[in-house]
Amino acid sequence: MPAYNDKITGKWYAKFYYKDWQGNSKQKMKKGFKYKREAQQFEREFLDKAHADCTMTFQSLYDLYMEDAKVKRKPTTYENKRVLIELKILPYFKDQQINNITPAQVRQWQNKLISQNYKPTYLKTIHNQLTAMFNYAVKFYKLQENPAKICGSMGEKNADSMDIWTVDEFNTFIEAFNDKPLTRVAFELLFYSGMRSGELLALTYNDFDFENKKVSINKNFAIVKREHLILPPKTPKSKRVVNLPDFLVEDIEWLIKQFYDFNDSDRIFDFTKSHLNTQMKRGSKIAGVKKIRVHDIRHSHASLLVELGFSPLLIAERLGHEKVQTTMETYSHLYPNKQNEVTAKLQELVEESYRNMN
Repeated sequence: MPAYNDKITGKWYAKFYYKDWQGNSKQKMKKGFKYKREAQQFEREFLDKAHADCTMTFQSLYDLYMEDAKVKRKPTTYENKRVLIELKILPYFKDQQINNITPAQVRQWQNKLISQNYKPTYLKTIHNQLTAMFNYAVKFYKLQENPAKICGSMGEKNADSMDIWTVDEFNTFIEAFNDKPLTRVAFELLFYSGMRSGELLALTYNDFDFENKKVSINKNFAIVKREHLILPPKTPKSKRVVNLPDFLVEDIEWLIKQFYDFNDSDRIFDFTKSHLNTQMKRGSKIAGVKKIRVHDIRHSHASLLVELGFSPLLIAERLGHEKVQTTMETYSHLYPNKQNEVTAKLQELVEESYRNMN
């Protein structure tokens, strides 16, 4: 595997022939390597991908997998995948041939992560990503079996409990923002509509129908590599219209009247998720309520609806879940609290029936 030195610049370069997927012979050249070994490594990795099969390294599988994901996934999904794999998976497996990775090695990797006391739901997410990568290799590069699947999963799909605020806790928290009306209304919308933070930050003036007291959720705001993006909703069902209580409609109308120079297509909450996170910490400290994540405000809304007795179907529609099953799986731990109410109602019904008979 030769490498060549550019006598003018003193840099090394790789130059070699390979066959593409159609069997055509092509030449590849890449310049600018500081060391000879870097040029040789580039050739090895390039040929691994060009001739990709189950003997490729995990690093090469990652490159192919992410190249495919970049086309098929939303920018935010792609970036989340990239960060998770590069931090939690790639350092452990990158130099190994994928057909040599065993379930026992996957188990060792699992134990290493478990020992770091990550949340069960996060561990599940990491393992699912490794499983997806090996599934990709099985489907497209003739890997005989998925070692992550054989090994078995780790973590849990849903948390046994959630960090949420009650209405009283939220009301205590929101008092910390009497001097920040824009941020105050943002948190009120999150708590009383259940929308995602990206959906909130994408809202424009013309998304509100004040006459009918509704807000149209039809886009998502995100920052990818410092670029501000307005993207489609997370899923088709995420595009929805949500009814708002009177007091919240009045707050939003009052807020908009404070702005004099704006277009209907301007973002109302012209800040970022980082701002929301910072203000959550600030407000929690001032109010003396327990700290939760911004996304947990959405869970708080769902918990409130469960407590008020609304059906999973209605909650799923309001939250923009693709399936009612998602709602049930996410908030199933809240429903057992309703079982006592059911049995109490049945007992009351029977006792009333006996009283009427006598």
